Amino acid sequence: MAKRRSRKKIEFFDYECTLTGEQYRLTKEAKNTEDLVSVKAFYELNPEKDDRPADIKKKLGIETED
Repeated sequence: MAKRRSRKKIEFFDYECTLTGEQYRLTKEAKNTEDLVSVKAFYELNPEKDDRPADIKKKLGIETED
């Protein structure tokens, strides 16, 4: 007979981005909730680190410097 995997209860933690107000859920508890920002907010704060492909930026409506 095949072994059954035991089902572990996954605990979720709900947070809100301090800049955009966007709600998101993590599976680990955050140490500093004041420092949490969404991906969107991170790229707005650090446009030089935005390494997403051009087609993704176009879908999101972000102007590129091309």
